Amino acid sequence: MLALLIVGSFALLTLTYGQGSNSLQRGVTAVFTPVSSILDRALKPARDLINWVDETFDARGKNQRLEEELEVERKAAVGGKVALAENEEFRALLKLDKSGAIPEGYDPVAARVIGLSPTVWYSDVMIDVGSGDGVKLHDPVVNGEGLVGQVTAVTGGASKVTLITDHSSAVSVKVVPAGIQGIVKPTVGEPNTLVLNFLNSDKKVHKGQSVVTAGWRGETIESRFPPNIPVGEITKATIFEQEAQERANVRPYADLRNIGTVQVLTGGSRK
Repeated sequence: MLALLIVGSFALLTLTYGQGSNSLQRGVTAVFTPVSSILDRALKPARDLINWVDETFDARGKNQRLEEELEVERKAAVGGKVALAENEEFRALLKLDKSGAIPEGYDPVAARVIGLSPTVWYSDVMIDVGSGDGVKLHDPVVNGEGLVGQVTAVTGGASKVTLITDHSSAVSVKVVPAGIQGIVKPTVGEPNTLVLNFLNSDKKVHKGQSVVTAGWRGETIESRFPPNIPVGEITKATIFEQEAQERANVRPYADLRNIGTVQVLTGGSRK
């Protein structure tokens, strides 16, 4: 077909030769317009294929860039949430410091939790401060909500904190405003519940009352915890349990399953 069109174009040029440039232009136009149309339709699939390949690679490149940008934004968002959470924890610690719950003579050292207890009982955590930061054995540990535990092992740059929910823990406390004193210990099988055992009291406690450290001081005994640090809230105190067993249930203020930032109360007086 292409050969016939070429032969026809030469024949037309021969017939129109000598009839002026306008006749030649009309002849060429008459011949090559159909050829151009045919070639355009014939090459359209190839052009479309090339355009499709080009647009596909371009789209893949844009998609890759968008995914990279999304990953950066996602990391920034996660980092922002972590920063906000830490900021809230530090605000809570500052509020506790300003509340007067930490007595004079103690120097709070901020720390981050770097290790958790491998058991479901949440009995101890590792923190990133140690003897190099002034931390010593039996230093009290708090977070912005209240008492967490005490230091039971120390190295130069890290310490182990035994939580108040550990089976070996026993904290001398008092109920406010009633003034009833007792010992708070963990409940077997219920790591989030403490038991308050009264010490020869004829007074009654009630659900919702606060429990704080007693901070006993005497000639032969002294509490490892300073007085008036928030410990928890009474959640169950039936008349039967109080009269027959002299005890009540206490929920710790500190969320011991989700500890991120704490303070070690260094210095102070302890046995």
